[in-house]
Amino acid sequence: MSAAPSHRRLHRRYALFALSFVALVVGLGLGEQHGMPKAWIGYTFLGATVAVYAVIGILSRTTDPAEYFVAGRRVPPLYNGMAAAADWMSAATFIGLVGTLYASGYAGLAYVLGWTGGFVLVALCIAPYLRRFGQFTLGDFLAERFESRTLRVVGAVAAILVSFVYLVAQIYGVGLITTRLTGLGFEVGVFVGLGGVLVCSFLGGMRAVTWTQVAQYLIMILAYLVPVIWLSVKQTGWPLPQIAYGHQLHQLAEREQQLMRDPAELQVRAIHQQRADAAARRLVDVPVALAEEQAEASARVAALKARNAPLAQIQAAEKQRAALPRTPAEAEERWHRERLQEAQLARPLSGLVPHAQPFAGNPEGDPAEQARASESRRNFIALALCLMVGTAGLPHLLTRYYTTDSVATARESVAWSLIFICLLYLTAPALAVMVKTEVFDHLVGSSFDQLPAWIRQWQRVDPGLLSAVDLNGDGRLQLGELRLHPDLVMLVMPELGGLPYVISGMVAAGGLAAALSTADGLLLAISTALSHDLYYKAINPDASRTRRVTLSKALLLAAALAAAAVASSRPADILGVVTAAFSIAGSTFFPALVAGVFWRRANRAGALAGMLTGLAVCLVYLVTAQPSLRALVGLPGPATLWWGIQPASAGLFGVPAGAAALAVVSLLTAAPGARQRNFVDRLRAP
Repeated sequence: MSAAPSHRRLHRRYALFALSFVALVVGLGLGEQHGMPKAWIGYTFLGATVAVYAVIGILSRTTDPAEYFVAGRRVPPLYNGMAAAADWMSAATFIGLVGTLYASGYAGLAYVLGWTGGFVLVALCIAPYLRRFGQFTLGDFLAERFESRTLRVVGAVAAILVSFVYLVAQIYGVGLITTRLTGLGFEVGVFVGLGGVLVCSFLGGMRAVTWTQVAQYLIMILAYLVPVIWLSVKQTGWPLPQIAYGHQLHQLAEREQQLMRDPAELQVRAIHQQRADAAARRLVDVPVALAEEQAEASARVAALKARNAPLAQIQAAEKQRAALPRTPAEAEERWHRERLQEAQLARPLSGLVPHAQPFAGNPEGDPAEQARASESRRNFIALALCLMVGTAGLPHLLTRYYTTDSVATARESVAWSLIFICLLYLTAPALAVMVKTEVFDHLVGSSFDQLPAWIRQWQRVDPGLLSAVDLNGDGRLQLGELRLHPDLVMLVMPELGGLPYVISGMVAAGGLAAALSTADGLLLAISTALSHDLYYKAINPDASRTRRVTLSKALLLAAALAAAAVASSRPADILGVVTAAFSIAGSTFFPALVAGVFWRRANRAGALAGMLTGLAVCLVYLVTAQPSLRALVGLPGPATLWWGIQPASAGLFGVPAGAAALAVVSLLTAAPGARQRNFVDRLRAP
């Protein structure tokens, strides 16, 4: 059968799917107008979309290794590009990007620049050559290029580590969104959403994941663009937010100046500064301060019991006592975090950088402001570089380009990926400006008695994500009294903008599609590394095809459960966790992959030294510079930063360290044999 009729059939099927999703949204919108409960709308979005993914997974089930691991190498470039875009636009992009741009303004563009530049590296340096090589995994390429079983194992372990860190962030996003759609508790939402992940990837592997990701891309892009266009029309009267938001940015800058001078805001900032100073005083002598707080809490409970206070008051006091740190180490970590948070909220605009200002600080201000501006510029460049090389080293993304039928279509797939991703990336900065305009103009200054219901709903889910507390007692909400976590900005955007609840459900369904699509690819990368690279290639080369695929499915299930268990503990923000995964991927894989393709002198010892050195330097900096990780491994004292670089950009040190180790060790050891040199020549042949 020729390719053209097959492609036309795919076009018809996915066009029908997109129209069906639009019809579902319209139908639920009409139902909302006629009194349909919000819970029903949420359950319908969750059930209908996951059911579609499950049907695709069931129809695509297979036990053939080529179909399971690389979708039979016959995915058309248009659809492979769409699937890669879905694989790429994870919860970090769909949920976290707008929140980061909302919180950091111009500096958040480092994500857009870094991720887009990373695809250029993929197209020029890696994807075509991996497709020409064939096989299934990055471990296959490393083992064949450098003739080393050890490198296969190291590559597999690194792929598992990178993918698992990335996966935890996706499962965390799944939990948030499922909670929003269903009203279930966060931990329950994590495991309910996990079922949606498994039905997409468990039965059909890459074959099922590919066609599911195409459907997920259609849902997520519709769920992203429709509310943005709606909000743009509401605020500007113009349906193209990418063009219209320049005027909004000018008005936002004027509103920011008003809030900086507002007397009520200054009063709230002073309260936060007092709290920061109190935390700093406790940190002077942590054991003594902890003992005093524990004694005071016990005294309050005893006093309430002595005067026969109401049971609710006694239970509240006991709950406050139970929430106190148990050990000096735990107290030090908590109070250090509290001091930083309160000091941030004590700054103008609650620590938010003025949206049109390029970097934090002032290059023409006092020495402290100049140092802050210089540090923020360094971090912008470091983050963009880490995201670029990390993109070019992500196992689950690079494996996607094994699924095309030729080198030319692999290149074409990357081009389509960029087109589909840019639809979202060019819109995110405009959406961040519009959301901040809604917060500053309509939410800030509202009466606490008239705050919208969605604020109370999210406070019940997790006060750490969203809270509003009247600190100065004036009955009005100040910016300094509102804590809106970046991970929630996209999810609350429709209700914040006064859009119908059905749009909130659609956005949540889009975020779920983004998280599920990436989680599918990551789970498959983990299970493939375990079953193919470690079990089949390193332990049992005689394993049958059916046994290999069956084992991969079992390992996929185990990895999903492990990631859900970690995600249920509510790690750091989604984008921060994902950025760390990019640093690890770039530090470990990028030098070895590029040298393996372009440098004939690179040898086995050099590649091994480069991968291990890059990974070690990156992990050491992540652990020593991240306060929560320091506390986890028991390191005393505050975190220390090298040249002020944030821990998520640890790849800035890991990548050059790995590249230097690869080059030095390769030059100091024996040159690779003729077989390895011929491999490079064939790989790069026109």
